Amino acid sequence: MSEAPAISQEERDELRRNGILLTSLEEIYNWGRSNSVWPLQFGLACCAIEMIAATCSRFDIARFGAEVFRPSPRQADLLIVSGTVTKKMAPQVVRIWNQMGEPKYCIAMGACAISGGPFKQGYNVLKGIDRFIPVDIYIPGCPPRPEALLNGLIQLQEKIKSQHLKGPDAPRHLRDDVDCIYPVPEFGEHDLVPPKNPNLYEPPTLVRPDKP
Repeated sequence: MSEAPAISQEERDELRRNGILLTSLEEIYNWGRSNSVWPLQFGLACCAIEMIAATCSRFDIARFGAEVFRPSPRQADLLIVSGTVTKKMAPQVVRIWNQMGEPKYCIAMGACAISGGPFKQGYNVLKGIDRFIPVDIYIPGCPPRPEALLNGLIQLQEKIKSQHLKGPDAPRHLRDDVDCIYPVPEFGEHDLVPPKNPNLYEPPTLVRPDKP
Protein backbone atom coordinates (compact mmCIF):
# COMPACT_ATOMS: atom_id res chain seq x y z
CA MET A 1 0.00 0.00 0.00
CA SER A 2 1.57 3.25 -1.15
CA GLU A 3 1.66 6.36 1.01
CA ALA A 4 -0.37 9.43 0.13
CA PRO A 5 1.69 12.01 -1.79
CA ALA A 6 2.95 14.92 0.31
CA ILE A 7 1.25 18.24 -0.22
CA SER A 8 3.29 21.42 -0.42
CA GLN A 9 2.73 24.49 1.74
CA GLU A 10 1.67 26.48 -1.33
CA GLU A 11 -1.03 23.95 -2.12
CA ARG A 12 -2.24 23.98 1.48
CA ASP A 13 -2.41 27.79 1.43
CA GLU A 14 -4.41 27.67 -1.80
CA LEU A 15 -6.86 25.20 -0.25
CA ARG A 16 -7.14 27.38 2.86
CA ARG A 17 -8.11 30.37 0.73
CA ASN A 18 -10.93 28.23 -0.65
CA GLY A 19 -12.16 27.25 2.80
CA ILE A 20 -10.50 23.82 3.01
CA LEU A 21 -8.23 23.18 5.99
CA LEU A 22 -5.77 20.30 6.08
CA THR A 23 -4.09 19.50 9.36
CA SER A 24 -2.85 16.68 11.55
CA LEU A 25 -3.04 15.71 15.20
CA GLU A 26 0.55 16.90 15.68
CA GLU A 27 -0.20 20.32 14.21
CA ILE A 28 -3.33 20.80 16.32
CA TYR A 29 -1.49 19.68 19.45
CA ASN A 30 1.42 22.07 18.85
CA TRP A 31 -0.88 24.90 17.78
CA GLY A 32 -2.78 24.69 21.05
CA ARG A 33 0.40 24.58 23.14
CA SER A 34 2.14 27.40 21.28
CA ASN A 35 -0.80 29.78 21.71
CA SER A 36 -1.33 29.14 25.41
CA VAL A 37 2.12 29.66 26.93
CA TRP A 38 1.84 30.61 30.60
CA PRO A 39 4.93 32.44 31.91
CA LEU A 40 5.95 32.29 35.54
CA GLN A 41 5.45 35.47 37.56
CA PHE A 42 9.14 35.77 38.29
CA GLY A 43 11.80 38.44 37.82
CA LEU A 44 15.36 39.03 38.97
CA ALA A 45 16.61 42.51 38.04
CA CYS A 46 16.09 45.41 35.63
CA CYS A 47 15.06 43.17 32.71
CA ALA A 48 11.99 42.26 34.75
CA ILE A 49 10.76 45.87 34.33
CA GLU A 50 10.84 45.40 30.55
CA MET A 51 9.01 42.09 30.98
CA ILE A 52 6.33 43.84 33.04
CA ALA A 53 6.05 46.55 30.37
CA ALA A 54 5.40 43.86 27.74
CA THR A 55 2.24 42.89 29.62
CA CYS A 56 0.83 46.45 29.62
CA SER A 57 -1.59 47.81 27.06
CA ARG A 58 1.05 49.45 24.86
CA PHE A 59 2.69 46.14 23.96
CA ASP A 60 -0.02 43.71 25.15
CA ILE A 61 1.58 40.28 25.35
CA ALA A 62 -1.99 38.94 25.64
CA ARG A 63 -2.21 39.14 21.84
CA PHE A 64 0.07 36.11 21.73
CA GLY A 65 -1.76 34.01 24.30
CA ALA A 66 0.80 34.55 27.08
CA GLU A 67 -1.09 36.96 29.31
CA VAL A 68 -1.64 34.45 32.12
CA PHE A 69 1.38 34.97 34.38
CA ARG A 70 1.10 32.27 37.01
CA PRO A 71 2.31 32.83 40.59
CA SER A 72 3.19 29.15 41.07
CA PRO A 73 5.75 27.14 39.08
CA ARG A 74 3.34 24.19 39.22
CA GLN A 75 0.98 26.13 36.93
CA ALA A 76 3.52 27.73 34.54
CA ASP A 77 5.30 26.35 31.49
CA LEU A 78 7.61 29.26 30.59
CA LEU A 79 10.45 30.55 32.76
CA ILE A 80 11.68 33.98 31.68
CA VAL A 81 15.04 34.51 33.38
CA SER A 82 14.93 38.30 33.33
CA GLY A 83 17.98 39.81 34.97
CA THR A 84 21.23 39.09 36.76
CA VAL A 85 21.55 35.57 38.17
CA THR A 86 23.79 35.69 41.21
CA LYS A 87 25.36 32.51 42.51
CA LYS A 88 23.21 32.91 45.61
CA MET A 89 20.09 32.91 43.43
CA ALA A 90 21.13 30.22 40.93
CA PRO A 91 20.09 27.24 43.12
CA GLN A 92 16.66 28.80 43.60
CA VAL A 93 16.22 29.30 39.85
CA VAL A 94 17.10 25.64 39.19
CA ARG A 95 14.77 24.54 41.98
CA ILE A 96 11.93 26.58 40.48
CA TRP A 97 12.66 25.07 37.07
CA ASN A 98 12.44 21.55 38.50
CA GLN A 99 9.07 22.38 40.07
CA MET A 100 7.58 23.37 36.71
CA GLY A 101 5.72 20.64 34.89
CA GLU A 102 6.66 19.44 31.43
CA PRO A 103 6.44 20.54 28.69
CA LYS A 104 8.25 23.69 29.80
CA TYR A 105 10.49 26.24 28.17
CA CYS A 106 13.06 28.85 29.16
CA ILE A 107 13.87 32.29 27.77
CA ALA A 108 17.13 33.95 28.82
CA MET A 109 16.27 37.64 28.69
CA GLY A 110 19.12 40.12 28.63
CA ALA A 111 22.90 40.00 28.66
CA CYS A 112 23.08 39.12 32.37
CA ALA A 113 20.96 35.99 32.04
CA ILE A 114 22.87 34.96 28.92
CA SER A 115 26.48 35.57 29.95
CA GLY A 116 26.68 37.66 33.12
CA GLY A 117 26.45 40.98 31.26
CA PRO A 118 28.39 43.92 32.68
CA PHE A 119 28.91 41.93 35.89
CA LYS A 120 30.56 39.00 34.10
CA GLN A 121 33.86 39.43 35.96
CA GLY A 122 32.17 39.59 39.34
CA TYR A 123 32.89 36.70 41.67
CA ASN A 124 29.22 36.47 42.69
CA VAL A 125 27.50 36.45 39.26
CA LEU A 126 26.67 33.35 37.23
CA LYS A 127 28.00 33.62 33.68
CA GLY A 128 24.84 32.35 32.03
CA ILE A 129 21.83 30.43 33.29
CA ASP A 130 22.35 27.87 30.52
CA ARG A 131 25.09 26.35 32.68
CA PHE A 132 22.38 24.72 34.80
CA ILE A 133 19.08 24.64 32.87
CA PRO A 134 18.32 24.33 29.13
CA VAL A 135 17.56 27.62 27.38
CA ASP A 136 15.30 27.66 24.32
CA ILE A 137 15.49 31.33 23.31
CA TYR A 138 18.20 33.94 23.95
CA ILE A 139 17.22 37.64 23.87
CA PRO A 140 20.30 39.90 23.84
CA GLY A 141 20.30 43.47 25.14
CA CYS A 142 20.92 45.42 28.30
CA PRO A 143 18.05 45.56 28.83
CA PRO A 144 16.13 44.32 25.78
CA ARG A 145 12.99 46.28 25.03
CA PRO A 146 9.51 44.76 25.39
CA GLU A 147 9.35 44.35 21.60
CA ALA A 148 12.41 42.08 21.83
CA LEU A 149 10.64 39.90 24.39
CA LEU A 150 7.60 39.67 22.15
CA ASN A 151 9.84 38.65 19.25
CA GLY A 152 11.46 36.03 21.46
CA LEU A 153 8.02 34.71 22.39
CA ILE A 154 7.11 34.45 18.70
CA GLN A 155 10.33 32.53 18.04
CA LEU A 156 9.48 30.18 20.92
CA GLN A 157 6.01 29.63 19.47
CA GLU A 158 7.53 28.74 16.12
CA LYS A 159 9.85 26.29 17.85
CA ILE A 160 6.91 24.64 19.65
CA LYS A 161 4.95 24.37 16.39
CA SER A 162 7.86 22.57 14.71
CA GLN A 163 8.24 19.90 17.41
CA HIS A 164 7.44 16.26 16.66
CA LEU A 165 5.52 13.88 18.89
CA LYS A 166 7.84 10.96 18.12
CA GLY A 167 11.45 10.31 17.27
CA PRO A 168 14.75 11.87 18.39
CA ASP A 169 13.41 15.41 17.82
CA ALA A 170 10.52 14.96 20.24
CA PRO A 171 10.43 17.27 23.28
CA ARG A 172 11.84 16.17 26.63
CA HIS A 173 8.55 15.06 28.16
CA LEU A 174 7.94 12.58 25.34
CA ARG A 175 11.37 10.93 25.50
CA ASP A 176 12.65 8.29 27.89
CA ASP A 177 16.35 9.02 27.33
CA VAL A 178 16.21 12.61 28.62
CA ASP A 179 15.96 13.55 32.29
CA CYS A 180 13.59 16.43 33.08
CA ILE A 181 15.02 17.04 36.56
CA TYR A 182 18.31 18.93 36.82
CA PRO A 183 20.75 18.89 39.75
CA VAL A 184 20.51 21.88 42.08
CA PRO A 185 23.97 23.36 42.78
CA GLU A 186 25.10 23.91 46.33
CA PHE A 187 27.48 26.38 47.91
CA GLY A 188 31.02 25.09 48.11
CA GLU A 189 34.08 26.59 49.72
CA HIS A 190 34.84 28.90 46.79
CA ASP A 191 32.10 28.41 44.20
CA LEU A 192 28.92 26.55 43.33
CA VAL A 193 29.24 22.78 43.37
CA PRO A 194 29.02 21.69 40.65
CA PRO A 195 29.96 24.91 38.79
CA LYS A 196 27.92 23.73 35.77
CA ASN A 197 25.82 20.86 34.52
CA PRO A 198 28.18 18.90 32.22
CA ASN A 199 25.20 17.40 30.39
CA LEU A 200 24.12 20.88 29.31
CA TYR A 201 27.16 23.11 29.13
CA GLU A 202 30.77 22.71 28.10
CA PRO A 203 33.07 25.74 27.79
CA PRO A 204 34.23 26.45 24.24
CA THR A 205 37.68 25.29 23.27
CA LEU A 206 39.96 28.12 22.21
CA VAL A 207 42.29 27.24 19.36
CA ARG A 208 45.29 29.53 19.55
CA PRO A 209 47.57 29.89 16.53
CA ASP A 210 51.11 28.69 16.93
CA LYS A 211 53.66 31.40 17.46
CA PRO A 212 56.01 31.90 14.52
